[in-house]
Amino acid sequence: MAEKQFHFPTYLKEEVEKVRESYYPVRVNVFTRLMKKKANPRSLHPNPDDEFCFPDIGPNYSIIAKYEAAFRMVSENNGDEFYIGSGSKSRFENDSIRDPLTVQKSRPDGYLILNGHHRWAAALKMAVPQIKIKIVNLTQVNDVRNMLARTRWDKRVTMDLDEVVFAAEGETTLEKAMPFPLNHFFKERVRKGIPTLLHTLSNKGYDIWVYSAGYYSMDYIRHYFKVWNVRLAGIVTGLGRKVKRDAETDHEIKKLIDTKYSSTLHIDRELVIRTFSGSRENEEYPLSGSPDSWIREVTDVITQIAKKDEKKQ
Repeated sequence: MAEKQFHFPTYLKEEVEKVRESYYPVRVNVFTRLMKKKANPRSLHPNPDDEFCFPDIGPNYSIIAKYEAAFRMVSENNGDEFYIGSGSKSRFENDSIRDPLTVQKSRPDGYLILNGHHRWAAALKMAVPQIKIKIVNLTQVNDVRNMLARTRWDKRVTMDLDEVVFAAEGETTLEKAMPFPLNHFFKERVRKGIPTLLHTLSNKGYDIWVYSAGYYSMDYIRHYFKVWNVRLAGIVTGLGRKVKRDAETDHEIKKLIDTKYSSTLHIDRELVIRTFSGSRENEEYPLSGSPDSWIREVTDVITQIAKKDEKKQ
């Protein structure tokens, strides 16, 4: 693998300006996401909203150098896969080569990088012909509009996938892992009782919205919960991105949600909050924070709210 010398800072600056002027993310179908596993680094474009591209922060060249060193240890396996050659195999070297860059399809060409800018830079400097990628479809503004148009109820519940729904082994009691072969595709584990809770909320007339800062594809999350026979009304992913949306767009989305829903139930680890459209008033229901009793406490709050609403009618 011959190293190709070029001035990366200049290349990065030109790419950022090009992307900022005319590039935008687009959705791709499931087949493409499953089949497209590699790409030429030159077809990947930096995300202008990532700190990697900020002039006052910029790339960490010591990290890039470590990735370059890892690529130097790489050899071609039948011209297809990269693997670590003989000799020392550090955890860093293995992980840096084998983990795909997370990207989003873009117009007019190529892919926008969501995670992995330093590996991308090292691959460019080392003239790596192909690098592993994982294509995701993150939530766009039009997706939110379309989801709202298809919703069924006038009240909704919101839950954070990262903080509330998904959990790690040992953190709390978990639902059983997905059966084979689904467990090879859906690796996340959910808190014990989450599927039952979501069915309870749906039966009580709540549209279920989930949020995540992670780079999950919307269709991945939708199919994940279909295994539990749970229909999600709204899926918003990629909140960890530094996305610059204009105030008019943010106002439009908020107005659409407020128009659709009379109330929203926000379920967190230690608190349930009910807010009302067009009002600054809210109702707070503290939880103990105990993982063992969390589901029961949330269910009790839902019952309490239902009884309160019945009395008002």
